[in-house]
Formats: sequence, C-alpha cells, structure tokens
Amino acid sequence: MSLRLSYGIVRDAPRRVIHAVRVHDEILDTPEIIEIAERMRERLASRGETLADVVVVQGDSKETLRLFGEGYSVGRVRAALFNAALSLSPLELD
Repeated sequence: MSLRLSYGIVRDAPRRVIHAVRVHDEILDTPEIIEIAERMRERLASRGETLADVVVVQGDSKETLRLFGEGYSVGRVRAALFNAALSLSPLELD
C-alpha cells in the first residue's frame, strides 16, 4: 500500500525546526503513524539530524485533524497549519 505523504517544516528557533509529515486520504492506526515518524527520523538521521522532532498529521479538515508527536511540537505545527504558515511538498519514504 502506497501512502500519499507531504512534508513541511516549522521554524521554532534560529537553529531548530519541527518536521511535519502529512498523511493524505487515509486514517492510519497508531502503529502505522509511529512507523512513519520513525522512517522520517531515520531519513533525517542519514542527513545528519540526529535529534529530529517529527509530527505526523492526518485528517482532511479542522474538525478531523489529528496530530501525533511531542506536545509542544504538536501545538506549534497546529498553529502553523491554522495560520497558513506551513507549506507542504510531496514526500516519498522508502
């Protein structure tokens, strides 16, 4: 099964970013969401970012939106989504 994913970043501090992975068109179970976050962390670790903060987003509207990750990061990504400050681009995870 191939998931349609997109990726964006939220700048939190001058040298800190939060990585957001959006799942389109599907509602996943918690183990699948954890797997996506881990695959994204592995990808970022291979680029040298060892302590990457990843938030997984799923849902189609404000009412159905669910975010998974650390509490602080989830709040920052939610604010960026609602303020249209997060631009997403397509993502392919191996």
